[in-house]
Amino acid sequence: MISNLAYVHPDAKIGNNVTIEAFAYVAGNVVIGDDSYLAPHAVVLDGARLGKGCKVHSGAVVSGIPQDLKFKGEETLAIIGDNTTIRESVTINRGTAAKGKTVIGNNCLIMAYAHVAHDCIVGNNVIIVNSVSVAGEVEIGDFAILGGHSAVHQFVKIGRHAMIAGGALLGKDVPPYVTAGHLVAEYKGLNSIGLKRRGFTSSDITSIQDIYRILMCEGINVSQAVEQVEKEIEESKFKTEILAFVKSSKRGILR
Repeated sequence: MISNLAYVHPDAKIGNNVTIEAFAYVAGNVVIGDDSYLAPHAVVLDGARLGKGCKVHSGAVVSGIPQDLKFKGEETLAIIGDNTTIRESVTINRGTAAKGKTVIGNNCLIMAYAHVAHDCIVGNNVIIVNSVSVAGEVEIGDFAILGGHSAVHQFVKIGRHAMIAGGALLGKDVPPYVTAGHLVAEYKGLNSIGLKRRGFTSSDITSIQDIYRILMCEGINVSQAVEQVEKEIEESKFKTEILAFVKSSKRGILR
């Protein structure tokens, strides 16, 4: 159902069983998947690609022009995965020439007043809580949770299943499976509760703890810690993932 009081550009591609309420705005270069919902005053601009079952609430702006002085009007995208909910007054900018797209995965919840900037890559099942600010070209892994009013510096990477405390300022990469907090964020331990809720076994969690005990708590530099993990910790998918994350970090990991 599309309200007569909504504006939907004739070139927009609207799927089946989509509801667009009064005073919503849909631009021309837009695709909206089946069973999606746009609340009153939701704004979906050129370059938006919404998957199936998405919900965009009042005042949210999807695929706004990047807040980047290098942006020259190039055609870029903001891709939103299936069953993702975008709450009131969220802003999600489309990409720039750097990557060409901003991507939000499936089954994400982006709460009111959060901002996701240009060229970010957000995984599946991510929760971004109220008033979080995510700068450009940030990467956020699956199942990560960003607490309210936290801020993420440009180019930072956040690993899978990480949990960021409210109000944290992230200037360095956050490895998978950990919690991070404080005004200037630092390592606070393993995200044990979150991992248990997602089906990780006690053995899994112990294996991950053993890795981070060396990386974070031995008082040695990162290179030395990586070498020690490689020598002392038996092979596992967790070891492979964590060491790959640490070795590829360009900003350095928080400790």
